[in-house]
Amino acid sequence: AKMEAEFAVPESNSHLVSIEKVQSTARSTRVAAHSHLKGLGLHPDTREALPKAAGFFGQSEAREAAGVVVDLIKQQHMAGRAVLLAGPPGTGKTAIALAIAQELGNKVPFCPMVASEVYSSEVKKTEVLMENFRRAIGLRVREKKEVFEGEVTELTPIECDNPTGYGKAIDSVRLSLKTAKGAKQLKLDPSIYDSIIKQRIEVGDVIYIEANSGAVKRVGRSDAYASEFDLEADEFVPMPKGEVHKQKEIVQDVTLHDLDVANARPQSTRGDVTSLVSQLIKSKKTEITDRLRSEVDASVNEHISQGIAELLPGVLFIDECNMLDIESFTYLHRILECSFAPLVIFASNRGLSKIRGTEEVSAHGIPSDLLDRLIIIPTKKYDREAIHSIVKVRAEAESVKLDEAALSHLADLGAESSLRYVSQLLTPSKLLAQMNGRDTVIKQDVEEASELLIDAKRSARISEEEKLEKVAQEALLLASPNRPLAAAAAAAN
Repeated sequence: AKMEAEFAVPESNSHLVSIEKVQSTARSTRVAAHSHLKGLGLHPDTREALPKAAGFFGQSEAREAAGVVVDLIKQQHMAGRAVLLAGPPGTGKTAIALAIAQELGNKVPFCPMVASEVYSSEVKKTEVLMENFRRAIGLRVREKKEVFEGEVTELTPIECDNPTGYGKAIDSVRLSLKTAKGAKQLKLDPSIYDSIIKQRIEVGDVIYIEANSGAVKRVGRSDAYASEFDLEADEFVPMPKGEVHKQKEIVQDVTLHDLDVANARPQSTRGDVTSLVSQLIKSKKTEITDRLRSEVDASVNEHISQGIAELLPGVLFIDECNMLDIESFTYLHRILECSFAPLVIFASNRGLSKIRGTEEVSAHGIPSDLLDRLIIIPTKKYDREAIHSIVKVRAEAESVKLDEAALSHLADLGAESSLRYVSQLLTPSKLLAQMNGRDTVIKQDVEEASELLIDAKRSARISEEEKLEKVAQEALLLASPNRPLAAAAAAAN
């Protein structure tokens, strides 16, 4: 979907932050349960689900249906519609949503949320939904800039006497850059030296400096130093070609929410006491006004019309959507009509459920008018073979060595309980094996872990047995002719 060229934007004298100064607000996460997925695993020509591909196993029908949705998005035929993944817990709903985002592109934003997040004590429900909507809409900015790029061969700060009379001050910085075609020595402002220090730039690094703004960016370590034994060295990059001073296309990926946050922060100047106090007394999280978002959208439209930027609608995944109330569903119904809306994927493991805020019962707890807009993809429970394959991949992702007997036992446990349960047993089984002096997990370690950490079915069975035992004791107490003695005996037991 493309953003419309015109918006009804109120006139404002406020100055928006330039896009090249915007920092990403993407949430960093650890290695997750679906980090091994690279796509839906479909055949490129027939679009049929392959048995094992892109880290995906099983759910062939659901993957093929998701592939149809991906094709609809690429052909721009998904406007105003959303997707619902419906199935039992642990059947790969989140995995399919993430795989759809991977199929759309590596840089396409994927914003997962749980429906209960809207019940925040700090901001309104509609604000939480709109914030996540704009997190899922990316903006790729391509701009040609005049830069100095090359490998650093000299980095010397030039000192002078401090005007205050204490110590020395940096007067300027002498920087020499080398490329495959030539070399150039630059004399830089001391303010640039602060950026060089923060990025820990040293001789042998490949950097570029924007001529207009003076922004410095470290690209990596020159591959000429690849033979060094340096544990902290990051990726090595080749020496730049061409001249040191040249035109370079700079690509930056941000989201609309990044732009909103950057422009919502007070742009104070040094000595502005009023702005400083307002920041101190400001609440932890503030709502972004519709006026500000309209101004940001107008600025984005200007960049798009000039050919500098392009819009990348991503994926917003709302898990446990039955937790949303009627107000949230109504708001979602409205913003799905926007021409720049991302793909919204709902997930639910409920059948008939009451819509929160009403007495009406509906499928998956979703109002019927919104259900009409949804493309529903069912997911089914994994069989033993699929669980065996998935556990094997997850063990490799978590660096857990399993012998064949342990892997087979985990597959049996997964078929009896759930895939999530056996995935959670991997690391405890590894720890038990290490305590016994082994690097490889055997069947005995898995059995011990499953006895220490039980699944939901066994937990419910224990609770039910305790409940039945309690009922039997109460019945025995009521039936006994000598109730005080029976009560004392029951208490002693």
